[in-house]
Amino acid sequence: MAQFEKSAEEDDIVTEEQILFEMGVMYATGRDCDINVIEAHKWLNIAAIRGHKQAADMRTQLAGTMSKAELATALREARKWMTMH
Repeated sequence: MAQFEKSAEEDDIVTEEQILFEMGVMYATGRDCDINVIEAHKWLNIAAIRGHKQAADMRTQLAGTMSKAELATALREARKWMTMH
């Protein structure tokens, strides 16, 4: 039944959605950078669109703390990034 065992490499696989989520968390918390709610929302939004549930939840919480102008900018930036990638 070795064919059903997961290899160590499989446990170490990081999905694109997880990387995008981590970018959002980085900007939301100021981990290794200045806190930037617009960038945080942008990356969390992209991760959520790509299927990361925790990103969707965090994006909603973050949006509640943002001004309408900040939110509009974050959505515009996410849309711009999505059309380029």
